[in-house]
Amino acid sequence: MNKLFFLFSLFFSISCVSSAQSVLNFADSIRKAYKIPELGYAVISSNNVIEVQTLGVRKINSSLAARVNDKFRIGSNTKAITGFIAAGLVKENKITWNTKFFDLYPELKSASNQAYHDLTLLNLLSFRTRLIKYTYTYAEPKEGRFKGSEDQQRYQFAQWFFAHKPAESKDSINFSNLGYVAAGLMLEKVTGKTYKELVKEFGKELAIDFDFGAPNSKDTLQPWGHFSDLTFEAPGDNYKLNWLLAAGNINVSLPDYLKFIQLQLQGLKGESKLLSKEEFNFLHFGLHRFSIGWFWLKNERNEMYSYNIGNPGTFLSKVYVFNATDKAFILLANVQSDEANEGLDVLFDFLKSKYNK
Repeated sequence: MNKLFFLFSLFFSISCVSSAQSVLNFADSIRKAYKIPELGYAVISSNNVIEVQTLGVRKINSSLAARVNDKFRIGSNTKAITGFIAAGLVKENKITWNTKFFDLYPELKSASNQAYHDLTLLNLLSFRTRLIKYTYTYAEPKEGRFKGSEDQQRYQFAQWFFAHKPAESKDSINFSNLGYVAAGLMLEKVTGKTYKELVKEFGKELAIDFDFGAPNSKDTLQPWGHFSDLTFEAPGDNYKLNWLLAAGNINVSLPDYLKFIQLQLQGLKGESKLLSKEEFNFLHFGLHRFSIGWFWLKNERNEMYSYNIGNPGTFLSKVYVFNATDKAFILLANVQSDEANEGLDVLFDFLKSKYNK
């Protein structure tokens, strides 16, 4: 079926649908039409869970039916978690937004490009750097280049990328994952804890089971990620995503993840004890276009909303936080493809038209 015609038919059906037809059925039609093995979505307010569903199968061509507590990789939505942990440490006076990376790691300074010498925690977490635009698709460094534990390899990785020439850009924002890698090292230095320990402690405080890497690596009954051609990713570590841990390698279930997003709505209303309303606003909207872990825009009503998208290779995650209407939308898929991305957008538009009033 022609995709444009299909989209028109779907949107037409929204206006004609009987009240008895559920959002669930519509979401499953999106899942099938856009070739998404497993789809999860949630609609929440600051004090209520309006919709939470997982549909489909955890692995293509299998009988592993989706379960509500299935875990999904959230890719770059990890950045909001890293930024939140940083804000907590700033509040505790363990670090400041203006702390410089090389004040904490002076031994790396001489071998680093001079353009990076004054980079602060705020610079690193807000994409205000000239670090190269590194993702897991980058050819270098090769596996085996760095030795030791994951934490030791990330330290060597930072040593490697800080030696590079700065990227050329006329924009004040440079979208590089490497800032979050360096920021993660800073948080480790001032706490004496690994990034994973910091995330686990934060998760325990919120009763969230954050984990790392591919969900099927620890449990093959968890969701399998799928590439754009719908082949699945076998269990195992992706060494580059391990290096990019603080930028995009957390996995979490939808019921757990919505607790973190619900916290954002509560905090933006001034109803959180963890950070003040002003601190939440700074994380979401404090800097132009991208603040700390969150992009932001204004909608047709001139209301600011924050969002981010995660795409770690075989999963997709999209999160939208509408402070003005006290609603947030979470969409998760265990495949990364242009088609799945389009399908999540269609579902988001439908959910937004129904609930974001």
